[in-house]
Amino acid sequence: MQDPVEARADEDEDLYDVASWEPRTALDRLAVKTHRRVLKASRWLVILLGVFVLVLILAGGAGAILIEDPFVLGLIVLSIVPAGLLALYIYRSDITTKEPPQLLAATFLLAILFAGFAAVVNSIFGFLQALGLVGIVLYYYLVVGPGEEAVKLLAVRLYAYRDGRFDSVIDGAVYGAVAGLGFATIENVLYITQGLQTPSSLLAASAASYAAQFSETVEAGGQLAAVRGLAGPGHVIYSAFAGYYLGLAKFNRENAGPIVAKGLLIAAFIHATYNTLVGIVPALVALVVPGVPLLVLFFGFVVVYDSLFFYVLYRKIRRYRRTYTRVHAGPDRAVDHDSELTEFDSR
Repeated sequence: MQDPVEARADEDEDLYDVASWEPRTALDRLAVKTHRRVLKASRWLVILLGVFVLVLILAGGAGAILIEDPFVLGLIVLSIVPAGLLALYIYRSDITTKEPPQLLAATFLLAILFAGFAAVVNSIFGFLQALGLVGIVLYYYLVVGPGEEAVKLLAVRLYAYRDGRFDSVIDGAVYGAVAGLGFATIENVLYITQGLQTPSSLLAASAASYAAQFSETVEAGGQLAAVRGLAGPGHVIYSAFAGYYLGLAKFNRENAGPIVAKGLLIAAFIHATYNTLVGIVPALVALVVPGVPLLVLFFGFVVVYDSLFFYVLYRKIRRYRRTYTRVHAGPDRAVDHDSELTEFDSR
């Protein structure tokens, strides 16, 4: 789109500061430097704010428990193994150049930092859950799903996205998955530490009392780690969808906004639907199939739900891989063209 002056002017006419602009004067160059520095400062401000919020959250007791009881740290590590394996699979599915470790590590850490933003927003709007089923649904679809997926995408957008080594659409899925892993990690830290009572009173107990309390902690901690271990892969899947579309937006700048919005809508919808159904479906199935432990039904639901959307994600990645192979194969090699729509589109 052009200004009317630019549209009708001769090519050799100087339109600087009339209908076009480029840095020419010292003031222009100062404006460019100021813009860059403000952007850089704002990014660091967001990071420092994330650090501050995370420190406040951990200061509530989670940090002390992690320091006092290494066993809890072991549970947390075990709880993120499934999500880590899924993120590793998506990383290995990248048929283009592999992503550098420093970008992956930065994305992981930023997702941990920015998770605090989502925790604050969730707390502010937590009153919606007191309004009954309608309030809970609104809470998940309007607050938790969009908020958590937005902060995970922010972890990608703030650093890795701006790097020249983010050079393909599928890279977005990789960094999105890593952001999901980071978010799942800090979420598991908070859930497990809050769910366990392993403070200094245990450390000061007698040998017999210590053994009994430790046994109870192992049992409760094992259940928590198992539950959180199943919840983690969902975060990886949701943010891999959003990250894929962020990658697509990077190479389609003219439609970048709607593309990013599409990815966030998909991720937030899958996320919110999981949160809504995970507390309802197992209970309903328990009424139809009495005698089956509710925990088993919960595990079954999570596995089926995550498997369904992982398959959709797998097809999207497979389509990219096939198309990449086809366009790089040359005229002498025949490769099937997989043109199927892979998620929520219609023809």
